[in-house]
Amino acid sequence: QVQLVESGGGLVQAGGSLRVPCVVSGQSIMNYIMGWFRQAPGKEREFVASITRYGASEDVADILKGRFTISRDTAKNTLYLQMNRLKPEDTAVYYCAASRNVGANRFDPMEYDDWGQGTQVTVYS
Repeated sequence: QVQLVESGGGLVQAGGSLRVPCVVSGQSIMNYIMGWFRQAPGKEREFVASITRYGASEDVADILKGRFTISRDTAKNTLYLQMNRLKPEDTAVYYCAASRNVGANRFDPMEYDDWGQGTQVTVYS
């Protein structure tokens, strides 16, 4: 089992940037497909971005491309979500997640086995 801890959320003005880290412990981050999801009040959890086990492939939700970037530091066993030009509609709890299934549908939250506790990001205009 792997433990995931997000941090770095907070209050940011529209147009600003934020980088959210997710520290992974218990296993190497390279053993997992890693993903970011978000959930706004009253809405379903939605896919934000993912990266494959060996970093060969990255995906970002179409509506977030050009503003959000996923990356990882294998030496620090940490996953990152860089969010630029933030908008009020980006306000949500952001979660990192890990999947042991090499064939997982990376866009589906049900395919992920372990989750962090989430970090709140609030964007004000």
